[in-house]
Amino acid sequence: MAADAGGGALASVLRFGAGLLRRHGLRLAVVFVGLLLPLWVFGELADEIHEQEAIAFDEPILRFAHAMAREGFDTFFVFISKVGYAWGVVPFDVAFVLVLALLRRYREAVFAAIALGGSALLNIGAKLFFARDRPALWDSVAPETTYSFPSGHAMGSMTLACVLVLLAWHTRWRWPVALSMAAFVVLVGLSRVYLGVHYPSDILAGWAVAMAWVAAVFLSVYRVHGRPWARPVIDPAAD
Repeated sequence: MAADAGGGALASVLRFGAGLLRRHGLRLAVVFVGLLLPLWVFGELADEIHEQEAIAFDEPILRFAHAMAREGFDTFFVFISKVGYAWGVVPFDVAFVLVLALLRRYREAVFAAIALGGSALLNIGAKLFFARDRPALWDSVAPETTYSFPSGHAMGSMTLACVLVLLAWHTRWRWPVALSMAAFVVLVGLSRVYLGVHYPSDILAGWAVAMAWVAAVFLSVYRVHGRPWARPVIDPAAD
């Protein structure tokens, strides 16, 4: 009888867990994959930078990237780098928020505006706090003069990617958006390393803090209405 009671309790726990995953699977995934794990990665990297410790994989990856330098690669990665910020990400961010507002998708517009704008402000603050110098292993064809950690290009592209994926997750565009943005984010990150203006750890830190920031904003904005595009429920008794 005790065994039957134990089996019934276990079955109840499993049913409860399955129901919880069905109802809140996206939220739980956002908390772990988008918030806790990236915060751990960023914390580990930030601690090394704050202590002014060299990160073992930074210089070898930079030298490997420079060994691949070709004129055609220079042109391609300079273009990707510009699209990853001033030519692409920044104007798209502004236009995207304005379009959402014009379509009266106010919750989505607020989410996108806070996530995208806040990410830019976080990047500026983090650069000033850590004040890490740029790599100086060779003369870059696209030099930068600001601080290095974390990468603004990496943060901006990853922030936009996370916003679009979360907004598209419950639509038929989920996988096309996720795959295209994953490729874009990786290319932007590679471009900054190839051009020699960022350490690989700058890129990883930018991705991590962007994911954590967007996850936190998402969980805050959609704490009542669990998914984007959901219309608010109107209570007839309130009339």
